[in-house]
This record gives sequence, structure tokens and C-alpha cells, in this order.
Amino acid sequence: PLPTPHTFPLCLRRGSASKNLRPSPAHSTVALIEDEPEDMDPWDMPELKDTGVPWSALDTKGKVLRVFVSVGKIVLLLGFLYMFICSLDILSSAFQLVGGKAAGDIFQDNSVLSNPLAGLVIGVLVTLLVQSSSTSSSIVVSMVSSGLLTVQVAVPIIMGTNIGTSVTNTLVATTQAGDRSTFRRAFAGATVHDFFNWLSVLVLLPLEVATGYLYEVTKLIIDSFKIESGEAPDLLNVITDPLTESIIQLDQSVISGIATGDPEARNKSLILKWCKTFTNTTLMNVTVPGPENCTSPTLCWVDGNYTFTLKNVSETYDVRKCTHLFVNVNLPDLAVGLILLALSLLVLCSCLVLIVKLLNSMLKGQVAAVIKKILNTDFPFPFGWVTGYIAILVGAAMTFVVQSSSVFTSAITPLVGIGVISIERAYPLSLGSNIGTTTTAILAAMASPGDTLANALQIALVHFLFNITGIVLWYPVPFTRIPIRLAKGLGSITAKYRWFAAVYIICCFFVLPLFVFSLSLAGWQVLVGVGVPILVLLIITLIINVLQKRKPGCLPAALRSWDFLPLWAHSLAPWDKVIGVITAKCCCCCKCCQVSSNDQEHGVQESAEKNKKVHTVYDNLAMSAEKERKTVTHMDCIFL
Repeated sequence: PLPTPHTFPLCLRRGSASKNLRPSPAHSTVALIEDEPEDMDPWDMPELKDTGVPWSALDTKGKVLRVFVSVGKIVLLLGFLYMFICSLDILSSAFQLVGGKAAGDIFQDNSVLSNPLAGLVIGVLVTLLVQSSSTSSSIVVSMVSSGLLTVQVAVPIIMGTNIGTSVTNTLVATTQAGDRSTFRRAFAGATVHDFFNWLSVLVLLPLEVATGYLYEVTKLIIDSFKIESGEAPDLLNVITDPLTESIIQLDQSVISGIATGDPEARNKSLILKWCKTFTNTTLMNVTVPGPENCTSPTLCWVDGNYTFTLKNVSETYDVRKCTHLFVNVNLPDLAVGLILLALSLLVLCSCLVLIVKLLNSMLKGQVAAVIKKILNTDFPFPFGWVTGYIAILVGAAMTFVVQSSSVFTSAITPLVGIGVISIERAYPLSLGSNIGTTTTAILAAMASPGDTLANALQIALVHFLFNITGIVLWYPVPFTRIPIRLAKGLGSITAKYRWFAAVYIICCFFVLPLFVFSLSLAGWQVLVGVGVPILVLLIITLIINVLQKRKPGCLPAALRSWDFLPLWAHSLAPWDKVIGVITAKCCCCCKCCQVSSNDQEHGVQESAEKNKKVHTVYDNLAMSAEKERKTVTHMDCIFL
């Protein structure tokens, strides 16, 4: 029998009823994205509820057991944090093995480095390659000390290293993409560091090119104070070096040697083989091409066709071999680097997940309330403004202890994600982290020889002054804390479209620097001809966006919204559908491959069982056809 009209859903009937139809909340595609109530602020820190038995309700055995479990969790947390820091150190070594020599080659092209934009981009790319701003900064210091780079040329490179080091905690934030709310907070807490560095460069790089602000101020400081040579202290390295040095040790002089043009460094391996060597210097007669190559006229004589001179000759003897895992492995640096890269990423992600789970289990009830109150509460009026500056000092001190801004910012990112630290408090902590890593560089520069101490220390002070000036620009006045607003906006976008986090990292830290670098290589004419129109278009778009939100009446009717553009040009929704289709096809291919392999083994049996089930359920063909129609129309309702 033919189906009657009442068997069809209302959404397929023609008339006014179909126009008023709306999908149910369960089937709405908006409900799949917006999982928070509309009246709820997504940036409110969640309450970590205590689901356990209250302490007063426990007997003596229960209290002892709880104390024992709590102490065990603290020990495990410290152990995972130790492994997390060591894995970051190994990750830096792995990146140096993979791209360290390429980083040295990049630094060697002085003609390119003379372009400030190219120098900035090179600083970003090299820091990404070696995953350590201290390593890239030490290369710059060695080049300045050897006279291959001037301090003025090195200033944009130092700015670039400041940007490149902020990618680590952004990558750490992506590991918390499982929960939408947690990912929103974690990614915003990580990228607030990125936005501070980018905005500081946008202001200070043109200022430096126009006036030489950083160079002149630091030169004045160096000339005014007589600073004696010192030595950078080993703080956290004393604890982590026994483990990391038992896995891998690198010869840092190889990258610096390539950057300074040493031909022998190119053929050397970055893996350190001999940890103890002895150098013997002897004054002996050597032959030189001509009298102009003699050490002095008094120590030079000619015998026939040969010219001799007295010269100090140094010979290095290997005394003790290193004891790390890869000392006797006959593998190229690239292979060892890839092995360490995979293992360090595995350990890093595993430790991060376990740290987050332990923190979630520990930070409950009164403990969470106390910690959140200590970290996020301001001083009473009128001293509330002091709290942020104390947080800056805490961030600087903690970074000085761990001697790595990446370690500190990566450690607080999970705390921001689970709601223990607010974005507003993570911002000054990150600013303090930038200062802390520069103080370590200053102490390291003070260990330089006397003849190169001034230049090395001036470069370290440039890094310090750059971050101090950035803090003055983007923190004291609440209205100027633009990085917080930008980070929250980006966090909301990535929570709605999680794939956009990968697009942000690839574009900001790889595509954009490479694009600017390629334009710089083409010359100033190409850079200005292509870059200026793009920059002007971005500024105009930003101004229109602000006016659309604040004062739309100031704009023409056509510019009060972006609806006149195609949907894909002003919304990520069409791109989200494309990503969804691609992901679905990839998953479908994987499932089809799995099904096809299973069908080769059990195809005939499964087909017979399926046919049997179909005939059992739909013994009436008309009912089967009607059921299929209902299924199709129901799917139409969902998508409409």
C-alpha cells in the first residue's frame, strides 16, 4: 500500500508549516559547537568540586591513608614535572641535531642579515629550528664577539629569538584540545605570550631602525658602568643534567663554528664524543707562504724558497670519552635527532597529560580554593595594582631558577587550562618569564673574555631592554593590555574550530616568517611593493572591525557588516565544513580499509547473517520501503 501523508515529517510538507520548522536542539549543528549556556561567561574559572569524603568524616585509618596518598601524589607530580623539564631539554637537543647546521648556515649570510626584517625572521626561524632562544642568542653573541656581526645588525635577530621561543608553550596548549573549555583557556593563556612578543616587535623594530633606541641606550649603560667578568650560575641544571647528559651531549661550538665560517666545523658531528680533552700549546718553527704571514718581523727568516716563523701551535689530545647513550652509535646526526625528537615528544606529552590529571585530582575543595585565592586575588584597594608587578617578579624569579622561559610558560599553561590560574594572572607571569630568561643571558655574557665582554653584554642588555620596554607599552595601563583581549578572541575561535590552532601555529611561526624572508631576499623594492599594500589592507580591516563593534554609525551602510563578501571570506564556518568532509573521508577510508580486510576473512558469513536479519525485520516489502522513506526524510530534517 502507498504511504499516507501523515507518515511523512512536517519538514517536507509544502506550506507555511514547513517555514516555521526549526531543528531540535539535539540535532542542531550550533549545539554541537556551542556547548556552554548563553548566559555563562566562558572565561569564568570553573569550580573544582571536592567529590571525596570530608576529612572530619574519616577515621584514623582513613586519615593516614589520605595523607599517604596525598604525599604520593605530590612525589609523582614532582617526578613528572622533572621528566617534563628534562624532555624539553632533550627536545631542544633533538632540534639542534636535526637543524643545527642549517641554523649555522642561515647565520653565515651577512648580506641578508643586514636587512632588519630578514634578521628578525632569521632569529625566529633559527630559534624554531633549535627550540632554544639561549642557543640562538649564544650564536649571535659569538658572531658579535668574533666581529662577523655588529651590534646594530644583531638587534633584530635578538627580537626574533624572543618570538621563536614562545612557540613551545603554544604547542603544549594543543595537547589539551580534548575538552573545549579547557582548550579555550589553555590556548589563550599560551598565546598571550605570543601576542605580547609580536606587538612589541611591531612597535620597537621600526623605532630601532629609525632611531637606534635599543642600541644607543645599552651602549650608554655599557660605557657608564665598569662590569667585571662573571659566570652564570647553575641552578636547575644541577638537577636535570645528570639525566639529560646520560642520554645525549652536544658540542655547542660546532654550530657557532659554522656560523663564524670555520670550514672544519661543517664536517664535525654535533654529538660530543670526548668530554675531557687536553690542549698543549708549543712555540715552534712553522713554514708560511711569505714574510707578510709571519707573526712579527723579528721572528721571521727566509731559507731558500721557504719562509719560517715562530708560532704557537696548539694540539688537542682526547683524554676521557663521554658516557651518554649515543657516544658509540654510528648514526648520522639527523637520524639521532629524529629518534630523540620522537622519544622526547612522547615523554613530554605523556608527562603533560599525567600532570594535568594529577593536578585535577589534587586541586579540589579547600586546596583549590586556597591556591586560586593566592594566585588570583589582588591586594586590597588602593594597592591592587601592585599584584600584577609582584606576579612579574615571581615569573622572572621562577624562570631564573629553571633557566628557561619555555619551561616556565609551558608549566603554567596546564594550570590555566584547568582553571587554577586566570588569563589576567598568566599574562604578568609570562612577562616576568621574558625578563627572567634575559637575566640568565646577562650572567652568561659576563663570562665572556675581557676583549669581547662589552659587545656580548650589550647584546644581552638589548634583549633585557626590549622586554622591559614591551612591558611598559602593554601592561601598566589596563587599556593597553591588548594581548589579553587578542588571546581571548583567539581562544574562543580555536575552541569553536579546533583545527584553527594548527593553522595559527603554521601561519604565524612558519608561513609568515618564510614569506617575509623571501621578500627580503628579493630586495627592498619588492618588500615595500608587496608588503606595504598588505599591511595597509590589514590596518584598514582592523579599523573597520573596531568601528563595526564600537561605532557602526560612523561607517557607510555597506561596511557595517561583512555580509557583502562571500561567506568563506569572513567566516570560518565554510572552512570548517571542508575540514569536516576531509576528516570524514580520511576516517571513512581507514574504516573501509579495515572493513575490506575483515571482509576478506569473513565476507560470506557476514553477508548471510545480514541478509537474514533484514528479512527477519522487514518481512513486508511495503513496510521496508516506508521505513526507508522515513529514515531519508528524518535526515533531511536534521540538515534543514
